[in-house]
Amino acid sequence: MQTDVGELLNLASLLDLPAMIVPESIALEDVSSDDARPVTYSELRNNVSLAAGLLNSLEVNAGDRVGLFATNSTNAIEILFAAATVGATIVPMNYRAAPEEVRHLLSDCGCTVVFTEERYIDRITAARPASLKHIIDLSGNYESRRNEAAEFSVVAEVEDGDLAALLYTSGTTSMPKGVKLTHGALSGYIMSANDAADGSNMGKMILAAPLYHIAGLASFLNALYCGRITVVLKQFDAASWLRHVEKQKVTHAFLVPTMLARVLEADQLASCDLSSLTALTYGAAPMPPAVIRRAIEAFPASVGFSGAYGQTETTSTVAVLGPDDHVLDSEQKVARLRSVGQVLDDVEVRIVDPLGHQLEPGDVGEVQLRTYRAMDGYWGAEEKTRVTVDEHGWIHTGDLGYLDEENYLFLSGRSGDMIIRGGENVAPEEVEAILYEHDDVADAAVVGIPDETWGERVVAAIVLRDGGTVDSVAAHAKKHLAPFKRPDAFHVTNELPRTSTGKLVRRNLVPILEELNL
Repeated sequence: MQTDVGELLNLASLLDLPAMIVPESIALEDVSSDDARPVTYSELRNNVSLAAGLLNSLEVNAGDRVGLFATNSTNAIEILFAAATVGATIVPMNYRAAPEEVRHLLSDCGCTVVFTEERYIDRITAARPASLKHIIDLSGNYESRRNEAAEFSVVAEVEDGDLAALLYTSGTTSMPKGVKLTHGALSGYIMSANDAADGSNMGKMILAAPLYHIAGLASFLNALYCGRITVVLKQFDAASWLRHVEKQKVTHAFLVPTMLARVLEADQLASCDLSSLTALTYGAAPMPPAVIRRAIEAFPASVGFSGAYGQTETTSTVAVLGPDDHVLDSEQKVARLRSVGQVLDDVEVRIVDPLGHQLEPGDVGEVQLRTYRAMDGYWGAEEKTRVTVDEHGWIHTGDLGYLDEENYLFLSGRSGDMIIRGGENVAPEEVEAILYEHDDVADAAVVGIPDETWGERVVAAIVLRDGGTVDSVAAHAKKHLAPFKRPDAFHVTNELPRTSTGKLVRRNLVPILEELNL
């Protein structure tokens, strides 16, 4: 594979550079199958070259979209870089999407080829738009077709603003929107945060989050570029995650809050040797303080925790709550555990009121961000883009929050989720955080239900641990919440509607609770 070393914009450079510097170093340990073996940088790069040749034979050109509807695997990673190599745009898709969402994803992005797995082929075929010409099974004939392809030997030159990836939002309030991420934003973010691999032992990172989410994609790209071996987990399962952290002696990990909560609930945790783990980052959804406090107590003292806050629209992380902030040796640090940390150097932040006036520290308003790695807009949705990114480049996140005197950012929920009860504002996340502190509560969600007297009622849906009772949870809420914030009713359920990355889908919960007439 020939690469213009001076051309560092293409996303493929994140593989090319370490492949040239440390070709025989291990890049991937794919544990998705029993016969998988370690893959070196040179092996991965050679296979990417052949995969790019396969794309070329399918008449995939620069600017075309390449769909990826598959779980984590070495083959899926090859397609990610192969698309960039030919100058196409990779579109990782949520393989858990409902049929109507699959139809939307395929037709909206207009991909001409989709790489998937056997178990998803029927779902894709049923939703297949006219623009989709090829469906290729990564778990079937992909490797033979790749190996028969002519090597695509030159990485396409791209401009800073050319589209590298199209990542769709989780669709918690509407159909998913395609977030346009450029080569300059993605490559610039990864390269500015890391030095390229140089042969030093950088440990191992376990990839458990899906590649269709910016957190999974960014954590993988960071690890690969700096030379940290990536242990590829097909899908997250708490028992499997614990087993492979122990077996592969993983040093670094990223988990969304619901994943971490499931690890803490797993029977295997008590007997699992996690002594190799030195860094665990969490993010992609709000972290209940009670959950991270339990994690700090349960994991070895050698584990450094970090919280990451960001959005797909900002090309991953914009604020970090670092390891030192998780050493709870003062009341100030305990209080700061409710924050998402301090904003990174390449990001500006401001808190504004509904009229756009900047607020003082401690005052709650909308969190707005500005960074060079902001998205290039929503795919085919200019009006929605203008609503989210204003003419001065500020991203209107829709998150409510405030800054303290030390510039720690605290979130207060989503603007559209705020409950207004009798004229008082109630942030669902604040109530949920209190409920999580009770030992009987495994999961919790709070929503506002229309009410003729109060405008809205505060209603909680909870998942109880074995032996837990609603009465004990209600008593806990009465003790720790102001009267107007206390849930008027509780609904016990076995599971809450969440996305694969742990975000609560409140719009699915509200009609269910309304029908119950609690």
